[in-house]
Amino acid sequence: QVQVEESGGGLVQAGGSLRLSCTASGLPFGKAMAWFRQAPGGEREAVACIDWHGYTTYYPNSVKGRFTVSRDNAKNTMYLQMNSLKPEDTATYYCAADGRLSTESSGAWSYAPSYWGQGVQVTVLS
Repeated sequence: QVQVEESGGGLVQAGGSLRLSCTASGLPFGKAMAWFRQAPGGEREAVACIDWHGYTTYYPNSVKGRFTVSRDNAKNTMYLQMNSLKPEDTATYYCAADGRLSTESSGAWSYAPSYWGQGVQVTVLS
């Protein structure tokens, strides 16, 4: 049985930092994982993706340089370190797993997961 669970959300002032964790069990080996977020009234968007080994990471321009994704496969855990947070980062953040990572020569990428966590709220105060 697959279980995906996020933790670490909360309230923070603009310019502050938060670290999210995603613990997953029952997943097959060798797959990339990702973080998505969804603001009220908005679409769910990918904000970070990491390959199985943790060697390659992907970010949209909106968070590049501020967010860092990492993983510890021995602990079945993925992390999202978020620095220099902005009010526009306010959203529900979701862990996504067992998905297909697609990349293009242009640098564009996408991730289609099979499993989602329940989401954690991140609120950044101005």
